[in-house]
Amino acid sequence: MQQPVGVFDSGVGGLSVLASIRHALPAESLIYVADSKYMPYGCKPESEILARCLQIADYFAARECKAMVVACNTATAASVAHIRHRYDCPVIGMEPAVKPAVQLSRSGVVGVLATRATCASAKFNRLIDRFTHASILVQSAPGLVERIEMGDLDGEETKALLRRYLQPLLMQKVDTLVLGCTHYPFLQSQIRAIVGEAVEIIDSGDAIARELARQLQSRDHLQCSDQHGEIEFLSSTAVMQYASLISRLWGAPIRLQELPF
Repeated sequence: MQQPVGVFDSGVGGLSVLASIRHALPAESLIYVADSKYMPYGCKPESEILARCLQIADYFAARECKAMVVACNTATAASVAHIRHRYDCPVIGMEPAVKPAVQLSRSGVVGVLATRATCASAKFNRLIDRFTHASILVQSAPGLVERIEMGDLDGEETKALLRRYLQPLLMQKVDTLVLGCTHYPFLQSQIRAIVGEAVEIIDSGDAIARELARQLQSRDHLQCSDQHGEIEFLSSTAVMQYASLISRLWGAPIRLQELPF
């Protein structure tokens, strides 16, 4: 494998970001870590999240990754500054797409669906505070990540949770909805069925891919080849059921290896 880019999340959510990176930078080799043993990050103490993220970053460094992508909003808030301090390579973190949502909104009323930990993080609240000219309505969505990790993308319990979280935003006339967790794009069709066609839905995957490309280019590390790079998938619980879920969400069969810690 050529010098790869490391991408990680607490589970399968970061696959939505990985797909954007693969589409934008097909020649890059990628290592994806689903830290499923410690999923979800969103309900854990920040110190515990940070310790786990640093352990994964150390693994990527040992694998000589030329860049790291923290494909999780909760993990970004807890760890990205520490990882950047620890390593000199580009470290790309997630940020809910509030700025483009505000720019896109016609009414200035923007909804953000996020995990409890993201909603409570100082980093996220500083982001919200920058947009005093807009009405940013933040909705915590506990339980959604767990439903996705179970593979329940279209079940009645998942739909009921979505209705519970989205209806308050619709009642306040949001016209733009930010998916503030990398898991949530896998529920986009169900979200669309609830919010209707008039509400714009935005996630951060494409923006992350563009920023990764920019940083690799600036260091002359961008892979230029007609050949597709390799993709390696690892999980801290490499069970057959989890391999099946990743294959389903990725849209192709994958071989899942167990993370060695």
